[in-house]
Amino acid sequence: MGLFLLESTIDNDNRSKTAFDEKVATLEKSLEQSELIEVQVSSDFDKAFFIVESDNEDTAKEALENQNISVSLVKEVRIVGQDLEDAKKEKGKVNYLVEWNFPEDLTMDAYLERKKKNSVHYAEVPEVDFARTYVCEDMTKCLCFYDAPDEDAVKRAREAVKTPLDSITEISHD
Repeated sequence: MGLFLLESTIDNDNRSKTAFDEKVATLEKSLEQSELIEVQVSSDFDKAFFIVESDNEDTAKEALENQNISVSLVKEVRIVGQDLEDAKKEKGKVNYLVEWNFPEDLTMDAYLERKKKNSVHYAEVPEVDFARTYVCEDMTKCLCFYDAPDEDAVKRAREAVKTPLDSITEISHD
């Protein structure tokens, strides 16, 4: 089984919390060969990030498309910074998602070493809790999940760990 990131732009019919939650509930019930690990949706209900455990990329994508969820990106990922079982339990405890598009010359080993070395600096910004990162296996980008009081705190945390960011998305709360 692999772990896959699927990104989706949400259609107008599902741009409310109720409609989106219903769509996700239907998706979860329909999954046969896959497991929905977590879904994070932007606070404006424009974009959603699905993490699915599945046999392959096509099966994961098909599961969403069978529920009329358009998929704009599919990437195999690995979770870093948290055990997958813990991520399943804590999926609702984040409120910011940071995307970082990796430089072309960054390898997985170099990324993991850098993360290990710099993660101790999160303590310099105690109001921010780093939860987990999903790193694309093709080393194109990663998604980092945080619980923070505001966007500026997330930026300070990224500066403390000496890691750039390309975008910050506020995540919808329950």
